[in-house]
Amino acid sequence: MSLFGQAAASSSVNTTGDISKDVALNAPPEDGISDVKFSPQSEHLAVASWDKKVRIYEINAQGGSEGKALFEHEQPVLSCCWSKDGTKVVGAGADKAARMMDLSSGNTTTAQQVAAHDAPIRCARFVDIPQQNTQMLVTGSWDKTIKYWDLRQANPVASVSCQERVYSLDVVNTLLVVATADRYINVVNLNDPAKFYKTIQSPLKWQTRVVTCFNDGSGFAVGSVEGRCAIQYVEDKDSSANFSFKCHRSQQTGVGNSNNTNVFSVNAISFHPQHGTFSTAGSDGTFHFWDKDAKHRLKGYPEVGGPITATDFSRQGNIFAYSVSYDWSKGYSANTPQLANKVMLHAVTGDECKPRPKTGGRK
Repeated sequence: MSLFGQAAASSSVNTTGDISKDVALNAPPEDGISDVKFSPQSEHLAVASWDKKVRIYEINAQGGSEGKALFEHEQPVLSCCWSKDGTKVVGAGADKAARMMDLSSGNTTTAQQVAAHDAPIRCARFVDIPQQNTQMLVTGSWDKTIKYWDLRQANPVASVSCQERVYSLDVVNTLLVVATADRYINVVNLNDPAKFYKTIQSPLKWQTRVVTCFNDGSGFAVGSVEGRCAIQYVEDKDSSANFSFKCHRSQQTGVGNSNNTNVFSVNAISFHPQHGTFSTAGSDGTFHFWDKDAKHRLKGYPEVGGPITATDFSRQGNIFAYSVSYDWSKGYSANTPQLANKVMLHAVTGDECKPRPKTGGRK
């Protein structure tokens, strides 16, 4: 039986995807959802929310879900992540702190503080630093710094000043990419983690919303508030493969609007763990799967009932999780109780995320 009981793969000719069988997570957060992350070792999903909580769910093969653990911050949680061995979950947020729950201890309700900044922490990721005998945590904050933490110590091992507030960061292997306000993107080689290997201005002309590393660590994808995504390689020798494209836009309808376009923020980018293809999701409430090497959209999906704020693929790539909730793109006044707060699980089947077959004369 296919995952979630879903039918077999659709034809590769059909580029419109089906969300009718997507399954909602049981007992979702009570406020806006800021991050979703699958465990790298098991079928567990961590969800960070503006209701000051990080929740951990177990997902079964039918798409059913059950809450297994929960810990609280003092303010909204903006990011969450897993350790490589899948035993620890970290939340980071507006209380200027990162907090960690060790699931291997049997604890399911409390977390210890493991990091602190002078302003809210926007993102956190576990990193492997070469020559270090323990996995470390890197945090990026609106205090314009990134900090590295040995979780056995109270003080950071290193702090690196950035040009502006950190809006997004991601890590794969020895590649760490840090995006800040004013469109700066800093590349760090974790063999020398205390300095920037390279700094560029985003190839996109508007504010950076998200950066996500390629699976092989050779580059990264950038999403902006202006409905664009850029594919960027780290090394200059590969710069000819850099490109950007429009996405998450719609033509206005009605008399006199034929030349007007609605432009939406790209809120999330996730790479498929096996195929290397990737997803984008945005404020327009849609998500799409893309093949960067063929410069081709694989699938586009209908509007899901609200902005999509975060996405992630499961470790085997057979589940795509996306959160639907307010993304603050229209300010405080537009956040009403009627807006959805949910996490949906989409079964990835057949050719949905497989790269486009190579044809003669095409890379």
